[in-house]
Amino acid sequence: MSFGITYPHQKKDKRQRFGRLFVLIDFCLYLCGNLLQKSTICTRLRKCFGGQARKKNHNFQKVKIPTNRVTAAGLIIALGIIYGDIGTSPLYVLNAITKDKKITEELILGALSCIIWTLTLQTTIKYVILTLRADNRGEGGIFSLFALVRRQKKWLVIPAMLGGAALIADGMITPPISVTSAVEGLRQIPAFNDIGDWTIVLIVLGILTVLFFLQQFGTASIGKLFGPVMMIWFLMLATMGSLHLFDDIGILKAFSPHYAIELLSTYPKGFYILGAVFLCTTGAEALYSDLGHCGKDNIRYSWIFVKTCLILNYLGQGAWILANYNGQSITTDMINSGVFNPFYGVMPQDFKLIGIIIATSAAIIASQALISGSFTLISEAMRLNLWPKLRLTYPTEERGQLYVPGVNLLLFLGCTGIVLYFQKSTNMEAAYGLAITLCMIATSILFANYLITQRAKAFWIYVYLAVYLSIELSFLIANLEKFPHGGYVALVVGGLLFAVMYIWYRARKIKNRYVEFVRMEHYVPKIQELSNDKSVPKYATHLVYLTSANNPKEIEHKVIYSILNKKPKRADIYWFVHVDTVDDPYTCEYKVEHIIPNDIIRVDFRLGFRMEPRINLMFRKVVEDLVANKEVNIISRYESLANSNTIGDFQFIVMEKYLSQDNELPFFERVIMRLHFWLKEHSLSEEKGFGLDAANVTIEKFPLIVRPVTNLKLKRVEN
Repeated sequence: MSFGITYPHQKKDKRQRFGRLFVLIDFCLYLCGNLLQKSTICTRLRKCFGGQARKKNHNFQKVKIPTNRVTAAGLIIALGIIYGDIGTSPLYVLNAITKDKKITEELILGALSCIIWTLTLQTTIKYVILTLRADNRGEGGIFSLFALVRRQKKWLVIPAMLGGAALIADGMITPPISVTSAVEGLRQIPAFNDIGDWTIVLIVLGILTVLFFLQQFGTASIGKLFGPVMMIWFLMLATMGSLHLFDDIGILKAFSPHYAIELLSTYPKGFYILGAVFLCTTGAEALYSDLGHCGKDNIRYSWIFVKTCLILNYLGQGAWILANYNGQSITTDMINSGVFNPFYGVMPQDFKLIGIIIATSAAIIASQALISGSFTLISEAMRLNLWPKLRLTYPTEERGQLYVPGVNLLLFLGCTGIVLYFQKSTNMEAAYGLAITLCMIATSILFANYLITQRAKAFWIYVYLAVYLSIELSFLIANLEKFPHGGYVALVVGGLLFAVMYIWYRARKIKNRYVEFVRMEHYVPKIQELSNDKSVPKYATHLVYLTSANNPKEIEHKVIYSILNKKPKRADIYWFVHVDTVDDPYTCEYKVEHIIPNDIIRVDFRLGFRMEPRINLMFRKVVEDLVANKEVNIISRYESLANSNTIGDFQFIVMEKYLSQDNELPFFERVIMRLHFWLKEHSLSEEKGFGLDAANVTIEKFPLIVRPVTNLKLKRVEN
């Protein structure tokens, strides 16, 4: 693809004509991306339970919500949910680029050209046009993408975990840098010129504390304001930028990629300016992550407006800098004291207080989007068995609204620590961008595998990988320069989060290698005999076991041992419940197999990775359906209770593992298992993780002997 590169020996008017041509090309890219896949997207919400919901195979009804289409309301909602992070980047991007540099036309035009083409290549083409096609039943995000391709290659779980960890780490850095950059604008007001650093820190901490405290109540009531506020924000960006375009009309030459190439190749250490340029696109991943909330068409059309506003503001800031600071060196002290701040510099003095209020509101909305996204990300990781089970609550009835107290506390402590450690937004810029680069690389790898599933031609897949891995690895190398200046914070946080995911995933694989399954048919007669043996005290009328056996003909040996050997458990009906997590995000269905009618029954739930496994409620619904169809009799078998049609009791047995001392594992696996059980101690218990009522649950502990000791040296001696 040619981008119309021009060179210094060519006529100047060609560069200006290129600027106008760029706008036309960019608009065509949007239209082409939309037309290539014009089929309407239906965001499906599967309704788990309801009257007349059963089909012949015992599936719950699947209810479709209206087909997604471009509407004014949808566009405004997209502004409020999706563009907070990328929309607040003008607060700090040009500060980061110009810090400790002399202002020249080469620097400003080159930097703006890099920004424009980064937004075009990285955000527009990669995410808006290409990646949005990889929707999982209308849902997006790195774990939704992983769910689509996880059967391709086993190692794809590694980039999925890396990307997820990087996104959560980003959720710890975005709120501090966005809110701090907005609040630092107070120094532009004469009455607050001398406001101290710690005063700003305390204001930022106060805003973040209130924000995280309000998470437990949900955002349904105030969420309706997010779209209109962000609309005002983007209109303000466009207006303020446009007012200063004529400060130096030559700023329009930045549309030519020639200036970006020249900056990166000839400017002293110009390549490493990419680390600051990358801050303009850090929110691109949110366009894909929030696909399910808005639909791809609303995102694509709203992006035209958002990108236009962003570019106008960047150009206005650049023209203002050239008009007022050309030839001057910008020091860190000038930025920290508020003397140099191009974002607020383009505002009229009388408007600055209003601008600060709008900017702070936009920063809070951006922070809210990152926090909510982190909650969704963790809940998906839990369902995909990539994260320890945590307590989830649903503060409102809004779809997708959930609250994870543990993650909320983790993010709050992380954000507070970053604010206290870095204090100034200029310092935070060094920690920002490094982690999210890894997430974008992970998305590129997963999307390439998605293209394989869509039978795309190998040539185009390799072209995609070559282009985007080259771009993103360049950003990664440039961002690595930030490592000693604070970038290590993002990598440490992301590394710890990745370690938790890897330990949880790897330990499950180690355990699964040694789980023993037995054929169900070999033990059915014994279970029937026990059920009819009245010499054994009845344990419960209905005994329910959770099983991990995917094959309905098999069962874990530990379950059989619990029923027959450990302490015989006589019951009238034995239930075996299996929960399978499927790739479709909102699947919620079940099927029933009567192994022995009215005696041994297996229930298989198929739940999407975004569905909460509320097994207590779901199982009750299954039993109600079976009773209504006269497939099972749940009346107590005790004569005195049967006469009054009293329903028998249900007792769930949860098998809780602990690591046996009788294990002989390699050192690495031993460390993994010990860390796994330490995490398990501090996470949600099995019964709470499955949504079971503690009053009806019995916990049975059993040793997990992964690899028994085989060479025990024990010698018998005679007296």
